[in-house]
Amino acid sequence: MELEEGEIVLCTVDKIERTLVFVNIEGNGQGSIILSEIAPGRIRNLRDYVVPKKKIVCKILRMLNGNVDLSLRRVSQKEKKELLEENKQEKSYKSVLKSVLKDKSEEIVNKITEKEKLYGFLQEAKENPIILEKLVGKSNTEKILEIISKEKQKKAVLKKEITLTTKEPNGIETIKTILKENPEINITYISAGKYLLKVEDKDIKKADTRLKNFLKEIEDKSKKFKLEFSIKEK
Repeated sequence: MELEEGEIVLCTVDKIERTLVFVNIEGNGQGSIILSEIAPGRIRNLRDYVVPKKKIVCKILRMLNGNVDLSLRRVSQKEKKELLEENKQEKSYKSVLKSVLKDKSEEIVNKITEKEKLYGFLQEAKENPIILEKLVGKSNTEKILEIISKEKQKKAVLKKEITLTTKEPNGIETIKTILKENPEINITYISAGKYLLKVEDKDIKKADTRLKNFLKEIEDKSKKFKLEFSIKEK
């Protein structure tokens, strides 16, 4: 699978040469991180952030003439959590394929990952089994999907703190109405004008989409009803 600029990737630190960090990008060759892309602010000790053999999550900044420039500091906690969860699930899926396909599993995994991530492919295969049947046959597909469907997937939990205030007449009632409009989002009152939004889903991408959509709804309605709205960024 080819890398793309902006993609979040799992890396293993290979070596550190002065202010340059060299890493192995999982399944996709090597890359490097300059000092200013390790962490914001002044770095007193580079090894507080990177040490050889440590796994880190990076963002691809540029790809030029075979060089892959990466950033550690530009990866959000959400992006990091999402990738690590996908990586954990991929390992589980590889074990399932090996238990069903035996010696042919490695060949099948390689065919899939030439074009896309194993995680995404098997998630799609749950809805459209024929894409897996073309590779391993109907009988093996049924066995694989049966095992995967029985796996207990840990729910992803995403949280976001917001501030929603108003000086308008009946503004408090408007806020209450807006926040009650999505029953799939758990909302906790923190203090004056501050609320914690929480969403859970077995698929972290779906959880993220639901949360983003609700935040967009709140933002649009805040403008309509003249409410003061802000999101606390971590």
